[in-house]
Amino acid sequence: MEQVVTVGLDIAKNIFHAHGVSQDGKVIFSRKLRRAKLEAFFSTLEPCLIGIEACSTSHHWARVFTAMGHTVKLIPPAYVKPYVKSQKNDAADAEAICEAVTRPTMRFAEVKSIAQQSVLGLHRVRAQLVSHRTRIGNTIRGHLAEFGIVAPVGREGLYRLIGIIEDSADTSITDLTRVSLRHLADQYRLLQAQVLDLDRQIMKAHRANALSQRLATIPGIGPLAASALAASIGDASAFKSGRSLAAFLGLVPRQSSSGGKERLGRISKRGDGYLRWLLVAGAMAVMRYARRHGTSRPWLVQLLARRPAKTAIVALANKMARVAWALMTSGETYREPSLKAA
Repeated sequence: MEQVVTVGLDIAKNIFHAHGVSQDGKVIFSRKLRRAKLEAFFSTLEPCLIGIEACSTSHHWARVFTAMGHTVKLIPPAYVKPYVKSQKNDAADAEAICEAVTRPTMRFAEVKSIAQQSVLGLHRVRAQLVSHRTRIGNTIRGHLAEFGIVAPVGREGLYRLIGIIEDSADTSITDLTRVSLRHLADQYRLLQAQVLDLDRQIMKAHRANALSQRLATIPGIGPLAASALAASIGDASAFKSGRSLAAFLGLVPRQSSSGGKERLGRISKRGDGYLRWLLVAGAMAVMRYARRHGTSRPWLVQLLARRPAKTAIVALANKMARVAWALMTSGETYREPSLKAA
């Protein structure tokens, strides 16, 4: 059998499909593999290039095959789709991956380490718990509003409502309502404690990561955003420039240009929405501080004078992403720019 040079692997939970070709593009094999036999199959191959779609479990398999001596490239699924011939099936997907991984201009995703995925797991679970906490809080507000009981927006207002639920002497709600809403109040307090525990774990990981600490020196980027950036991006040299990182996070205008005319629309919102949300929230905090206390950034003042506040916030988030790329590639910490003399 000729030596296999490139393999396209379509991964799933139990049934995988591998498509291998030789140096001249001749198909050597195209076969289904069960999960239990996958590692044994690739251990028999000579070191080769393996292409995998960047999806669930792809980083795990990339680490496994790399340890065997293979070179693994993760491809975003959107970049594989144009290479799928006729109808979609596992064999066609594996063949398309095998073709796409050899393209010289193809863009690849970085393989994340176990440490990176562990920190990202903290962030994902925290985001889900925060979503549940918000949903339960809104449910409590909605039920009590039926009895004419409302409270100000915010955590203090919600705790005031929970106090009414837990006060058996309060007659503004019925006993049946109190019994049902007490379960929601208990869940809210439990979720609050769990979120705080995850915050402590994220802070611990942040303090143990030098890159995360350097990113936290950027105004608007706190420990939460810094640890998420350090865990998600890893090697920033994979991006050619700071704008490439901003584009990866979906913070650049969507283009619809043709015939030499440039048409720019709203931001593309591509990439990781969680990271984009963290940067926009940080930019909003910087903007709020600038409005109250002033700012040393003249460009931001000028932008606020001619653009809506939300547009300026997204522009600031874009700039924060570019500064983050500069710090990650240079190994330096943030330095506030000095104002030029008039």
